[in-house]
Amino acid sequence: MKKSQKTALIIGAGPAGLTAALEILRKSNLQVIIIEKDSVVGGISKTIPFKGNRIDIGGHRFFSKSDEVMLWWNEILPILDKNNDHFLPKESFHFISQKEYKKNLPKNIMFIRKRISRIFYANTFFTYPITFTLETLKNLGFFSSLTIAFSYIFHKLFPRKPENTLEDFFINKFGKKLYSLFFKEYTEKVWGTSCKNIQATWGAQRIKGLSLRKVISHSLHTCFSKKTLSSKKIETSLIERFLYPKYGPGQMWELVAKHILKRKGKILFHHEIENIYISKNTVTSLEIKNKETQEKFTINTDFVFSSMPISELIHTMKDQPPQEVQAISKELTYRDFITVGILCSSFLPSTKIKDNWIYIQEPGLQVGRIQIYNNWSPFMVKNPKETIWIGLEYFTNKHDAFWSMNDEEILSLAKKELVQMKMTSLENILDGIVIRVEKAYPSYIGSGYKQFSIIKEYLLSLENLYPIGRNGTHTYNNQDHSMLSAIRSVEHMLTNSPSKESLWRINSEKEYHEKR
Repeated sequence: MKKSQKTALIIGAGPAGLTAALEILRKSNLQVIIIEKDSVVGGISKTIPFKGNRIDIGGHRFFSKSDEVMLWWNEILPILDKNNDHFLPKESFHFISQKEYKKNLPKNIMFIRKRISRIFYANTFFTYPITFTLETLKNLGFFSSLTIAFSYIFHKLFPRKPENTLEDFFINKFGKKLYSLFFKEYTEKVWGTSCKNIQATWGAQRIKGLSLRKVISHSLHTCFSKKTLSSKKIETSLIERFLYPKYGPGQMWELVAKHILKRKGKILFHHEIENIYISKNTVTSLEIKNKETQEKFTINTDFVFSSMPISELIHTMKDQPPQEVQAISKELTYRDFITVGILCSSFLPSTKIKDNWIYIQEPGLQVGRIQIYNNWSPFMVKNPKETIWIGLEYFTNKHDAFWSMNDEEILSLAKKELVQMKMTSLENILDGIVIRVEKAYPSYIGSGYKQFSIIKEYLLSLENLYPIGRNGTHTYNNQDHSMLSAIRSVEHMLTNSPSKESLWRINSEKEYHEKR
């Protein structure tokens, strides 16, 4: 390394960290070093192998309202133009033609997928987003349908004020009846508490533009319009087409990592941050530990991009943050996550499931959402014609009894719940695996989040530190939001702009929001 060459240290090799690294290497001559505590890249967007099958943790649609992000993805993975269905001027993108598809299907591609998702409630499947078709009205029944309409009108005429809680937000948006049927149970599973205890901020961020009026309008519109990815004017929750890598989201980030290494960037796997040293509002160096050898060493730095959880980031800044900042950071909360992969020989004959994923609103079931990996990409499954590969998602906390259960107990529960939903039988279940993810979702609950602005102001005061990504900003970001936070942070660093305040508003614009 040349003495005059500046260094950017990046904490975390998830979508935000990898995006920042590649952007820096493309646009500058800085030395880039990524510190990653895992053995693979991708963070929560990695793809986990299991006996020839692949698991997508959480289900990652590749769709963004940002043309910049869509083009960024396409630079890494071209799109299979099998159906001639595209979302921006075709000359802007790298497509694989129908002719090339018939000749040979390349390894590194993205498919255009149709979104199919439903809500499981009262032992019945309802299309999600809710479409007010004859089938939906039949499943709801005349009385419930009428109650939904009157409830919606009532709460539009007499909204809850002030709108303090997430329950207030949902009821003002959809009416009390629709909220109780299709939002309450699932949302409380995700966060582990009543919607009355969650600030309305979460709803304002995630589903700002969605309303019952738009759902009905969209239902009518889709009956008479061509379905493409050209959806700039459609709320993200209503989008019906998305991109998906052939071998899952991890394929994207594994290829990005290869691009980084080709450009002489470095990725230190199995390493974690021990201490961050700060002088005069500037991060000067990081002490790093090799988790395998326990060796510790220090690297001097000119810039730091951090996607590590803010509570951990503040903790590593020994004796530097004000006591108030340290105290608040300890009160920040997170939601942990368990995915149970279940391999089946088949669904029950009466069960027709073409869904990408299913939201479980049914009381009495602990599972929150179910993915069918065959329907994301058949290449996620070793034998897609002979087996069904399912992911059951459970939202939990490390101190919960559920997290403390051993893998066999969790597998047993997941199998029982699949059978209870009449999706398959115990005889059809062939194998399974349990995957635990800590700090999957930064939480908007508790005293720490209420005082988060104090932490934010402190982090803004550190001139060469750039918090990026979901945990790096303690914001429930989507994958594209995390990337945009990295792209804009790199731009700020390279242009030496005066204020970093705008970097915290990446997903505040209405067009970026997604409900689930």
